[in-house]
Amino acid sequence: MNNENKMNINWYPGHMVKTKKQIKEDLKLIDVVVELLDARIPLSSQNPDIKEIIGSKKKVIALNKCDLSDEKENAKWVEFFKKNGITAVLTDSNSGSGINNILREIERTVKDEMQQYADKGRTGKKIRILVLGIPNVGKSSFINRLAKKTSANVGNKPGVTKQKQWIRVDNNIELLDTPGILWPKFESEEVSLNLSFTGTIKDEILPKTEIAFALLKILLENYNEKLIERYKLNAEEVQGILNNKNQAENENIYDIMKMIGKKKGAIVSGGNIDDEKVANIILEDFRSGKIGRISIEKAKI
Repeated sequence: MNNENKMNINWYPGHMVKTKKQIKEDLKLIDVVVELLDARIPLSSQNPDIKEIIGSKKKVIALNKCDLSDEKENAKWVEFFKKNGITAVLTDSNSGSGINNILREIERTVKDEMQQYADKGRTGKKIRILVLGIPNVGKSSFINRLAKKTSANVGNKPGVTKQKQWIRVDNNIELLDTPGILWPKFESEEVSLNLSFTGTIKDEILPKTEIAFALLKILLENYNEKLIERYKLNAEEVQGILNNKNQAENENIYDIMKMIGKKKGAIVSGGNIDDEKVANIILEDFRSGKIGRISIEKAKI
C-alpha cells in the first residue's frame, strides 16, 4: 500500500460554462440563494465559483447531512459562518430536520425588502429562492423537503421565459425549479480527497484503496474510539501498531486496515487481505454513518 502518489485531478466539465451563464440569468429573478453544503466537509463542498456568481445577492447556507457529521463540529461551523457574516442552518434532507429553520431564515433575511414592497402596495409579492450546490450534497431531496413533495407548480410568471417554472414552497416563498448544479473545481489534493470520501467524486475516477487508506488515517487521528467500536478491534493492539517506530506510518495504517479486513472476512486465497473489499467496507460505513457521526473538516474559530 503506497499512499505517497499524488492524485492530480484536473476535471471541470465543459457544460459548466453554460451552467454558470444560466445561473447568472436566473439570479436576476431571485431574492435569496440557498447554498447547500455537506456538513462533514463544508469548505470542500463549497464551489469557489458560487461567491463570484451570486455577487451581492443575499445567501443562506444549509449545512446538509448534519445527521452524519460530528455534533460538536456542527456547532462550530455554524459559528464559523456567523463570524463571516453568513447564516448557516443545520439540515438533514432525509428526515426533514432543519427545513423549517431554513424557511424562517429565508424570510428573516429579506424581511426589510419585503416590508419595502408592502409599503409600496405590493403586499402579495413572494420571496423567490434558488438552491445551489455541487453534486451529492442532497440537493434533490432537500428541494423535495422544501416543496413538501406535493406542492403544485405555480406556472410561468409575466416576463419570464416559458421554461422557467416556479414551485410554491409555502404562502410566502417560491422556488425556481432549475438544475442549478455546479461541479466543483478541485483546488487541492485535500479537497479532492474530501470529495472522494463523501462520494462526490465517483469511486471509479480515483483508486478506491488509496481513498479508503487516506480516510482511515483521518479516522485513526480523530475518531479512534468510533473506529475501534465499529470493527471490534483491540484498542491496545491498535495503539501498539500506531506507536510502532520500526516502520513507516503508512505501513502502520495499512496494518490496521488489514486488521479490519480480517474482522470483516475480506480475505482472499492464501490468507491475504482483499484491499478492494476492505476499502469498500470502510468507505460505505463512513458514508452511511455506520462508523458514527464524523466531520472531516474542522472549523477554525
